[in-house]
Amino acid sequence: MTPAFEKLQQHLKQLPGLGYRSAERIALHLLVEKPAHLSALVQALEDAARTVRRCSRCGNLAEDELCPICADPTRDAGIVCVVEHVPDLVAMERSGAWRGHYHVLHGKLSPINGVGPDDLNFAPLLARVVEGDVRELILALSNDVEGEATCHYLTQQIATVQPGVKLTRIGFGLPSGAGVLYADSVTLRSALEARRDYL
Repeated sequence: MTPAFEKLQQHLKQLPGLGYRSAERIALHLLVEKPAHLSALVQALEDAARTVRRCSRCGNLAEDELCPICADPTRDAGIVCVVEHVPDLVAMERSGAWRGHYHVLHGKLSPINGVGPDDLNFAPLLARVVEGDVRELILALSNDVEGEATCHYLTQQIATVQPGVKLTRIGFGLPSGAGVLYADSVTLRSALEARRDYL
């Protein structure tokens, strides 16, 4: 194959869930069978790179200052579901079980991997809590050591800045170490309904 084809295949292979064969099939599809799709894909990627950013309030993907969820007046801004990553938020939305707001941390505490509090999206969350509009934080973080450490850290921080905020942890129908992203809609709905006080 040509160097340009191999370069395209290598870049596709770096995407989550794509191995060598899948990347090869996609590259062939775009270059041989549907070259018009390639131009549209390039345009969509350029548009997204230019316009998509983080929501200033919650850290979700947004094209304006606020994401569509934070800007929606029909959603309950007083209850905030805290998730690790945007795909976790997408999974929660897909479940249809949640009509409140979110906050995306963009990771979890992991000292062994060099991820500390300053590396995560904690400051805007604490600012939201200090403003006084948040009644409850639902901690929808992974059921593993790092997820629990992150929950514990948040609990301490919230107790310092606004002790009246209710903290709950989602119930899990997942094995230990599993994340929200990999749960099906029914499991996520059950986890939200079975949330418990954290502490």
